[in-house]
Amino acid sequence: MTTQDDLAAAFAGESQANRKYLAFADAAAKEGFPGVAKLFRAVAEAETVHAHAHLRAMGGVKATADNLREAIEGERHEFEEMYPAFVATAEAEGARAALLSLKHAMEVEKIHHGLFQAALAAVAAGKDLAAETVWICPHCGHTVIGDHPDSCPVCKARGDRYVTVA
Repeated sequence: MTTQDDLAAAFAGESQANRKYLAFADAAAKEGFPGVAKLFRAVAEAETVHAHAHLRAMGGVKATADNLREAIEGERHEFEEMYPAFVATAEAEGARAALLSLKHAMEVEKIHHGLFQAALAAVAAGKDLAAETVWICPHCGHTVIGDHPDSCPVCKARGDRYVTVA
């Protein structure tokens, strides 16, 4: 093992802890424990601080155009290689809830890929992406710039459930 390997493992662990703790915070809030929810959110943010520090130490944060190219490739990998294999396994096992989650994620990754391609084109032209309002479907992660749809094209959730991203 090298220090780069250790940093990569630490980055993955801290990133996963962040996401897990945010989910735990939502559960605690729904169960009526706002103080516990707040603690989970605070520690999740601290895990993000750690993850970002590890990523920077690995040289993983580059110029925006390079970051966009990496994001485009990552999204492409997810919808062309990773998720199709996961979907096939879930289908073979009859894991219906997992299958729906995986299929939704695969479809949304295609959309993210396109959004990142548009952002890279803007940056390559010396401009920023025109993204005054970005909306996320809280059920499947569908992402849209501009107005949100009346219903999510991926999971059919009501459009009024979309949340904005600052």
